[in-house]
Amino acid sequence: MTCNGHMNATFAHIQRPPLLYTAMELMRCGFEATSLVMSSGVLATLPRGDNHHVMVLPGFATDDSMTVILRSFLSALGYQVHPWQLGWNLDHLTVGDNGEHVARRIEEIAGDTGHDVSLIGWSLGGVIAREAARRDHTGLRQVIALGSPFTGNPKATSLRGLYERMTGNSMDEARALERYAQGRHPLRVPSTAIYSKSDGITAWENCRSLTDPITENIEVLEANGTPVDYGFIRIVCSAFSPSKPGENDMWKMMQATYANFLLSKPILASEEIKNATQAFRSV
Repeated sequence: MTCNGHMNATFAHIQRPPLLYTAMELMRCGFEATSLVMSSGVLATLPRGDNHHVMVLPGFATDDSMTVILRSFLSALGYQVHPWQLGWNLDHLTVGDNGEHVARRIEEIAGDTGHDVSLIGWSLGGVIAREAARRDHTGLRQVIALGSPFTGNPKATSLRGLYERMTGNSMDEARALERYAQGRHPLRVPSTAIYSKSDGITAWENCRSLTDPITENIEVLEANGTPVDYGFIRIVCSAFSPSKPGENDMWKMMQATYANFLLSKPILASEEIKNATQAFRSV
């Protein structure tokens, strides 16, 4: 996209999700919560964390109460988990025009603990997490975005009207177009973008980054992810490296996770992961 308000042809074809997917969102959320409870024993077999610090950012129009389950699982696996403590996520109205409130929260955690912080953001929270890392990666270790529309076509969402009314932002503004144009570029810290083609809120094409040696996109074959989605939580936990983030450690973690679960079929769409999994099972 260009800054003059005209959308680049690369993204003009991206459309909002089908209405059927959007209509199924509430039903999916209830199903995911039930399956999560039933799968808690399996999640407990995930690789243990290395005690590093993690801050979880909620999605649009939600607060820390929506990420309690995800934070609880991460904590149980051995991570030092922090809420964002900024209230309801209404984008710039909450985080500041330049994300200064999020930056201050990162500084607080890093300063108090003496360690770098990983960020996990759901939906709009992932957009904000990536922007924070792009502005200043000091004190940051890794960024994971869950179904976060940080690039592509800003109008390709089922919540455009609600978002614009609640935040005062317009998807037609030059600032929004510039935001999405910059969002596709890799960060200076390891990052993972997790997305689903059955997302009912935002176009899945908006949730993928350009890649480099420390930047990955992971497609899940399940329904769209929420903070109570069993598959998304499992992948988030596996995306953290116990030693050095990046350097393909995540792929090793995924293989080990598959071996532990003995899954009947892979939940990741990446051909590289599928092939690695099949090879691992045949050993």
